[in-house]
Amino acid sequence: MLEDRATPLSPRQVARQQPLPGADPVAPQPALPLPPPTGPAESADPARTAEPGSAGRETADAGTAPGAGQHPGIPPPAAPADGWPADYPEAYAVVDVETTGLRSDDRIVSAAVYRLDAHGAVQDSWYTLVNPQRDPGPVWIHGLTREMLAGAPLFPEIAEEFTARLEGRVLVAHNAVFDWMMIAREYARAGLTAPVRRRLCTIALARQLRLPLPNARLASLAAHFGVAQRKAHDAEDDARVLAEIFRPSLRQAAEAGARLPLLACQPLTEWAEQAPAGGTRSPGGHGAYQWRTWRPNRRLPASPYPNPGRYVRGGRLKQGMRVAFSGDTSVDRSLLEDRAVEAGLHVAGSVSRYTSLLVTNDPGAPTGKVTRAAAHGTPVIDEAAFLHLMRDVEPADALPGGDGGAG
Repeated sequence: MLEDRATPLSPRQVARQQPLPGADPVAPQPALPLPPPTGPAESADPARTAEPGSAGRETADAGTAPGAGQHPGIPPPAAPADGWPADYPEAYAVVDVETTGLRSDDRIVSAAVYRLDAHGAVQDSWYTLVNPQRDPGPVWIHGLTREMLAGAPLFPEIAEEFTARLEGRVLVAHNAVFDWMMIAREYARAGLTAPVRRRLCTIALARQLRLPLPNARLASLAAHFGVAQRKAHDAEDDARVLAEIFRPSLRQAAEAGARLPLLACQPLTEWAEQAPAGGTRSPGGHGAYQWRTWRPNRRLPASPYPNPGRYVRGGRLKQGMRVAFSGDTSVDRSLLEDRAVEAGLHVAGSVSRYTSLLVTNDPGAPTGKVTRAAAHGTPVIDEAAFLHLMRDVEPADALPGGDGGAG
């Protein structure tokens, strides 16, 4: 993504979309023109090592729409001979976003969506730049300069079309939690709710299929399936590569009758906007910006109270209890952690035998914290129950200044 596009885009012609295919199910399938193989590019990003509206325009000529369920660049997949699992989703949205950084207060600078049907056939594609109203961050990674983004639409201006492409579909991405949380925060900033209820991570799917990969990078998956990357860290090309990777992965899972690693998405209803690190905003909306990593380790103070042990279901929380969080929350994670600390609880970054309680909205998720909680017999409750218990936290037995307990 470091190279600029061959044909410069005018400021407001920054998004493009592929029209819905025609109705002919037997139309010929154009072959995908691929450049000579040069070897997959290494990903420097740990996250990848994931209709209506005036802002959009198409990636292909609307007058030459392919047959139903087809796409000019990607032929449709063949369904397994023994049928398709009945519990698989009916539609997918393969998504990639590029951002000003990896922190929770960073912004989206470009987004691409490939819509796929139940069997993985590509229906259409869409791409747009987004003005982040701040410094674009790591230009050396995504290749988008302040000048290129200056005339791009703001997120609220493309939200309607983005919604039309995500609604009713499972969001598919590489390291999907990153793309999902960036999207959820952009919707929250716009006063809207992201229309996504489930997501699927291609890393988790590759691991479930036990693919022989040297690592979980997008480049490794692309090499495994023979997919050529043209511009690494370019939202449009990364989404295309993901769509081509996901199709055979989905087919393999269906042939094996495997359960897809679907996770629930919890849209943000309460969140805290943070100013860019390193300076104040200018009148034009841009501020001095310092490149940092997404969701850095927060140095939360340890509880001054001793650990009273595990939470007993049906009882009260008690000051000094060690609480861990996992997965999506409707209240921004940093707000939940701060409120827990203010109530006298100890926020733990991991789960151990000393953990009093794990809070998660997806207790069936195959995450490390959920797995360790099950192994240690740690009580698990959801976010709503935790917020209810936070209304009445029992005081600690010892005065502040105690030894903090066993954990």
